[in-house]
Amino acid sequence: MKIWLDGGLQDIESARVSVLDHGLTVGDGIFETVKAVDGRPFALTRHLDRLTRSARGLGLPDPDLDEVRRACAAVIEANPVPLGRLRITYTGGRGPLGSDRGAYGPTLVVAFEETTRRPDSTAVITVPWARNERGAVTGLKTTSYAENVVALARAGERGASEALFGNTVGQLCEGTGSNVFVVLDGEIHTPPLASGCLAGITRALAVEWTGARETDLPMDVLERAEEVFLTSTLRDVQAVHRVDDRELPGAPGPVTAKAMRIFDERSGADLDP
Repeated sequence: MKIWLDGGLQDIESARVSVLDHGLTVGDGIFETVKAVDGRPFALTRHLDRLTRSARGLGLPDPDLDEVRRACAAVIEANPVPLGRLRITYTGGRGPLGSDRGAYGPTLVVAFEETTRRPDSTAVITVPWARNERGAVTGLKTTSYAENVVALARAGERGASEALFGNTVGQLCEGTGSNVFVVLDGEIHTPPLASGCLAGITRALAVEWTGARETDLPMDVLERAEEVFLTSTLRDVQAVHRVDDRELPGAPGPVTAKAMRIFDERSGADLDP
């Protein structure tokens, strides 16, 4: 397998990043996950725009998007698969062991792996930990994912593929790697960005293409929603058939099924919407 590092393709077995890279020592980095279908990345422009926003929010230099595009194209070409996960990681680079940054400049890594289409529905759990909607890195796609690792492990132990967080004021926020939508009285709702959730690329497209409303939602909405679904780069639109101990029989329901069809049609017609 080939990855992009230090300006060119390298074998993954021999590629090396400094053990003092700030992305490793203090989580000082950002990333994007991009779906690639038959050798073509989906919504790459939107992902690169968010990469730049995250870099600025973290105080990193703007990434060289021309290089990132070259890297993505080279890695995809070197690893031909029908459906793949492209991972763009951009860190503060080599630095001291504390939180101050060094003077070596950022590190860019672009990697790729084969993946498979997700099931049409899944189970989720809620977790007792809160997203901080007022945090310094709220809304940035950083590499500091430890709390997501912990929450996702709990979900796996309970037969689920995702864990959902509330925020500090008890509103529904997001999953560890997804945005959440609910159907109430036949209408689609999703938490607003002010809830502290990530501005998901698939979320934005789903809102645009389905007319979903951004609404402040209490956590107990999951106990009464007619349908629930998730969105993310690799899930696209995925129905939820169980939330904690609550079963949602027949998932995907009619509203979710329509959203899935719309997303498949629109994304298939335009790979860089």
